[in-house]
Amino acid sequence: MSYQNYLFVGRASELEKTGDRIIFRIFEMLPGLLSWGALILAFLLSWLLPVWVSIFIICFAIYWLFRTIYFSFHLYSGYKKMEENEKTDWLGKIKASKFKNFGSIYHLVVLPMYEEPLQIVRDAIGHLLKADYPKEKMIVVLACEERAQKLVRQTAAAAEKEFGGKFYKFLVTWHPSGIPGEIPGKGSNETWAAKKAKELIVDPLGLPYQNVIFSSFDVDTCVFPKYFSCLTYYYLTSGNPTRTSFQPVPLFINNIWQAPVISRIFSFSSTFWHTINQERPEKLITFSSHSMSFKALVDIGFKQTNIVSDDSRIFWQCFFRYRGDYQVKALYYPISMDANVSKNIFKTLVNMYKQQKRWAYGVCDIPYFLLGFMKNKGIPLHKKYSLGMEVIGGHFSWAVASILIFLLGWLPLFLGGSNFSQTILSYNLPKVISRLMTVSMIGLIGSAYLSFLLLPPKPPQYGRHRYLLFAVSWLFFPIMMLFFTALPALDAQTRLMFGKYMSFWPTEKVRKNF
Repeated sequence: MSYQNYLFVGRASELEKTGDRIIFRIFEMLPGLLSWGALILAFLLSWLLPVWVSIFIICFAIYWLFRTIYFSFHLYSGYKKMEENEKTDWLGKIKASKFKNFGSIYHLVVLPMYEEPLQIVRDAIGHLLKADYPKEKMIVVLACEERAQKLVRQTAAAAEKEFGGKFYKFLVTWHPSGIPGEIPGKGSNETWAAKKAKELIVDPLGLPYQNVIFSSFDVDTCVFPKYFSCLTYYYLTSGNPTRTSFQPVPLFINNIWQAPVISRIFSFSSTFWHTINQERPEKLITFSSHSMSFKALVDIGFKQTNIVSDDSRIFWQCFFRYRGDYQVKALYYPISMDANVSKNIFKTLVNMYKQQKRWAYGVCDIPYFLLGFMKNKGIPLHKKYSLGMEVIGGHFSWAVASILIFLLGWLPLFLGGSNFSQTILSYNLPKVISRLMTVSMIGLIGSAYLSFLLLPPKPPQYGRHRYLLFAVSWLFFPIMMLFFTALPALDAQTRLMFGKYMSFWPTEKVRKNF
């Protein structure tokens, strides 16, 4: 059977052949087995071989130090490129280059919403309106959920009334609930909206699919003024634009001044990680808001509707549809979204955990692409190995690294027995680990500095002391890495391992008014 029949597989039970179901189920268990195996092995070896574990954790801490230095250089380089791209007159460059097909390029922007208030929807569409790209070349789709129609009907009507005549086309869609085989969420809603846009706008107007750039945004996504002109330039200068996705840098800063301490650090650490990833284009995979050719979207039959992590899965769908001839292009240009803020600090912390768990549930891509690697023989082996190891290693590190650093400096002391406790190594182990981690924390100074540069203007109701609190909040970074990064990732992997599949959890969007 051709791999084309596996493009829309979400879980093992959806496969027809018993052998394929078993293999896929084993692949679903693999990430959790690796992570839990490493943690159990850490306890076991700390008891049986405390000396070797101590040597390992010292080497691991040294590796983490150099890794921090390496990533710091990438972070700074990515930031400088982003800063330069923000200053560039992309529309002027396009006109100066005299691209023959520039006038025929349209942007289709889909904004999936659930129960978000009008303030957030208006802000997102308002930023589209402020973009420097010609509005007569922009198609905007506000994708609403039928199951939330009673709550958002007025919001959708108000948005259509305010913005309906300001773009080439403005469409409001209602995603039906209860479609068999679908997981209700952003991916299924967005897919419905994209199909409706094709049916009602793109096809009737005869727009060539390769001339339509599709942007998948969250409803809180606010584009910076030159985003579409920058995207268009990269699209027109790309060697194969219909087989390329374009990834901006996500800044979670829309409501950053309202965010609690942990949420602020969580937001910027996510931003910095994705900035670093822009420096590794050969291993870049789509995340959250991104853009791609509408032709590619139609070629793969649109996004999967039976998964949670549609933003990364769309890359793998294209990767297999084109037999590995698909890439993600780093734009080095920012878009901004909301930091995680709820009605109170406790609810915010709960929502942070849930959001991180949903992101970490992208681990379900691993069984998908491993099966794809087996079935699709046309993809070069080096691409399979490079991308596969990057994703598997990334999810393993996501769930395990912080826990190992926290535990292994102490486990040999508690479990290694009296003989080990009397050695010089046991006496110096905590000191060595502590000093190495302290040196590694110097990288936080650079992160804190860059976070100040990325901050939006301070609202007048906040005093200058807010800057000091913002700087001090970076001291909570180790706590965040353990409780709001490693644990939710381990949670997501464990659920997948036992077949307790997750549904899509929409992040609550709250902006406090003053």
